[in-house]
Amino acid sequence: MNSDTVYLKLPQITEVYKPDVALSDIAEVHCQNPSVEAKVKAIKVTSFAKDTKKSAAYVGSILELAKKIEAAGTNVQINNVGETDFIVKYRAKPYPPVLFEWIKTAFVACVAFCGAAFAIMTFNNDANVTDVFANLYRLAMGVESDGITVLEASYSVGLALGILVFFNHFASWKITVDPTPIEVEMRLYEENLNKALIQNHGRKESGIDVS
Repeated sequence: MNSDTVYLKLPQITEVYKPDVALSDIAEVHCQNPSVEAKVKAIKVTSFAKDTKKSAAYVGSILELAKKIEAAGTNVQINNVGETDFIVKYRAKPYPPVLFEWIKTAFVACVAFCGAAFAIMTFNNDANVTDVFANLYRLAMGVESDGITVLEASYSVGLALGILVFFNHFASWKITVDPTPIEVEMRLYEENLNKALIQNHGRKESGIDVS
């Protein structure tokens, strides 16, 4: 009996908002046989406790999915074109209160602004920028500066513009379509976090102390 080929594409992490998770909720499934595809999509991957108020996570592998597909009585060949290990993250409440989100955003913005201002002032103090500008003004103009000059003004404006150009983001407007440095760092952080969760799960399964 010829078997059908089922193609699976699993992302590294998927966020779900319902406790019962089917294969179609976490992966792209394709098969030339529509009935087989529908049956594979309906296979139950895992279940989370319905009374879970906080987030929970499930770590699985393509081998576990293959066993579940075989246990469902489907005579198929599995071709995985995605991740071999995956994470399913469950959130009971997909949308937190808007007010709480605004408070968190304002707090992070305040901390980032104060931290950046402190770092800039510390750099200017260490580099003695005030004396450097005073010496440059005296060399160029032949007289002592009387305080704020075109150098200080252009430095202040250029610093702000330089930050906006470097981070490539201002409100909803972006200079280029490239991801911003913050977006790149966030994706790297998420990828490293997912790898750590998968590796810790593998060590726990093997009985290795991960503490």
